[in-house]
Amino acid sequence: MCLGIPGKVIETYRENDVLMGKVDFSGISKRVCLEHVHGVQPGEYVLVHVGFALSRLDEAEAGRVFALLEEMNQFDELKIPLADEPGVG
Repeated sequence: MCLGIPGKVIETYRENDVLMGKVDFSGISKRVCLEHVHGVQPGEYVLVHVGFALSRLDEAEAGRVFALLEEMNQFDELKIPLADEPGVG
């Protein structure tokens, strides 16, 4: 089953003219493409699937999804660093 995971945008930046960001997933930060969520700002929540933000969502909905994922023990795969992330080699 493929899930979109909510995350809080911590910072945004341009990389090769593509809007990217650092997104926090309940204490685990990942690099995410934000190009498809126009006007997203730090502090907002986005729904992320395979490294791409698909849409915005509000903090209450993000909290409900975090609680459900934690209950289902589904945060483990977020803890595995991706090969293209800084500090991985």
